[in-house]
Amino acid sequence: MSGTELEWSRGDRAKAAAKLMVGWVALLWLLEVVDVISGHALDSLGIVPREPSQLIDIVPAAFIHFGFAHVAANSVPLLVFGFLAALGGIRRFAAVCALIIVADGLGVWLISPAHTNTAGASGLIFGLFGFLLITGFVERHPLGIAVGLIVGAVWGTSILLGLAPTQSGVSWQAHLVGLVAGVGVGAAFVFRRRPTPRTALTP
Repeated sequence: MSGTELEWSRGDRAKAAAKLMVGWVALLWLLEVVDVISGHALDSLGIVPREPSQLIDIVPAAFIHFGFAHVAANSVPLLVFGFLAALGGIRRFAAVCALIIVADGLGVWLISPAHTNTAGASGLIFGLFGFLLITGFVERHPLGIAVGLIVGAVWGTSILLGLAPTQSGVSWQAHLVGLVAGVGVGAAFVFRRRPTPRTALTP
């Protein structure tokens, strides 16, 4: 592949990742508009722990928010983390997101306090943070390692604060399970790229 073809390939991946994440964030804002217009009818799609009927809401809950301030708080990190993760390939990104969302939703359903209602993209955000933090090291990819270090340096403190159980009205359980899903459950390992075999050359 020539340098020009490689450049175009990277450019195409970046454009596809940007379009996907702008569309994703726009969808979250649109859903919140619909929620407000409907008298917050969509809030019922959040996860109420340990009620079997709520298992169907595990995926929708990642797209529903409790007010515009909630959406705004999640928009920038989701846009940034999602864009960086999607640069590795849209199909892999979709699989990683699906794993994180399902694992996070199940974790919230299992361990969140009774009589609570949990929704929002923050569990996915914490999962993508964990994925970006470790995937470069797993793949032994210098650029991925650099991205992980930068992401950790810029957002590490806020991520740690999000895990504190002292914040009222914040689901630290969703944050913790999301982070575990991104790092430990398998997102960074199951979907890591296999290194390209090197061709042996004789002198």
